Amino acid sequence: MNTNIVNKLLSSNAGFAALILRVPVGLILAAHGAQKLFGWFGGYGLDGTGQWLASIGLEPGYLMALLAGSAEFFGGLALALGFLTRPAAFVNAIAMLVAILAVHIGNGLFMSNNGYEYALTLFVVSVAFVIQGGGRFAMDNVLLRYLSGGAARQRAVA
Repeated sequence: MNTNIVNKLLSSNAGFAALILRVPVGLILAAHGAQKLFGWFGGYGLDGTGQWLASIGLEPGYLMALLAGSAEFFGGLALALGFLTRPAAFVNAIAMLVAILAVHIGNGLFMSNNGYEYALTLFVVSVAFVIQGGGRFAMDNVLLRYLSGGAARQRAVA
C-alpha cells in the first residue's frame, strides 16, 4: 500500500470549523439521499425518483436515482462521520453539480424559483472538504493511525 497516497487522502489539520460544518451538511445530504432511496422524509423513493429523473432526460432513471441517492445518503453519512471524507465529498460534489446543471440552472439562482443556490452551496462545501479533508475530529484520523500502524508492523516483520 502506498502510504503517501493514503496519508494525503486521509490527513487533515482543520479544526473545529470542519466538524461544525461537516456534521450538519453530511446529515442534510444523507436525508436527501434517504428521500430518493427509501421514500423517507416525504421523498418518492427509488421508483418515483427514477421516473422523475427519466422524465427530465436522466436515463435510465432508476439507475440515476440509485446513484444520486446512494451518493447523498452514504456519502452524507460518511461526511458526517468524517470517514473517507475526501472521496465522500467528491462524490457529493459531482451529484450536486449534476443537480445544478440538469435540474436547477434554468430557474436562476434563488430557491424560491427552484433555482440552484442550495445545490451550489452543497457543491461548494463538498469541494472545500475535498481540498481540506475532514479535520482533526474526523474518523479519517483513526483510520490513518490504524493503517500507519499496520504499515509499521509490516516493515518490522519484513
